[in-house]
Amino acid sequence: MVEISAERVLIVDDHPLVRDGLRTILAVAFDSCELFEAATLEEAVGVIRREGDFDLVLLDLNIPGAHGFSGLRTLRREFPTLPVVIVSAATEKGLVDGALAEGASGFIPKSLKRSQLVDAVRHVLAGEIYVPADFAEANRPDPEEADIRSRIASLTPQQRVVLGLVVEGKPNKLIARELDVTLTTVKSHMSAILAKLGVYSRTQAVVLANRVGFRPGD
Repeated sequence: MVEISAERVLIVDDHPLVRDGLRTILAVAFDSCELFEAATLEEAVGVIRREGDFDLVLLDLNIPGAHGFSGLRTLRREFPTLPVVIVSAATEKGLVDGALAEGASGFIPKSLKRSQLVDAVRHVLAGEIYVPADFAEANRPDPEEADIRSRIASLTPQQRVVLGLVVEGKPNKLIARELDVTLTTVKSHMSAILAKLGVYSRTQAVVLANRVGFRPGD
């Protein structure tokens, strides 16, 4: 593989020891790289706005201000050309596929050895999508689940909230009260949700959402 260099990398993780570990590994592998850190999503956004372009952002999934894929979504929305790689200790089935579907440039398990992590970073810097071969095989996505996630990803933030309340078993009237909107607005959201999910009833929508473990904040 051609030698790849990194000039500016942002490490986003709320655990100081993890940030220190990643900083040490990257500093040794890329001796001219300028490294930045952030412990929260708000800090990360502030650093990027203040410092400008980065070659790469290494992002933990669950940090203050973010849960699930919400942090990734925020960075992709605010900085669409910035490569963001998820670095996570969580490795359950579907997580990798979900991250890539949300626009991540790769997925790096925190359990990777130092040399593997450096190799992963180099792959992403070269413009490739990185997922460990054995990890990808163990977490091979179900095509139907990938399709369901894609449909859910097309929902607006408010529609995702409504779907979440439907999954909880709440009727339209209660949803309207909780969201402080009219019943007509809730019905309008429901019609759009059913259309985007390609189903004809609330029950079918709930079945699809539960199949992929949908949560509004993901």
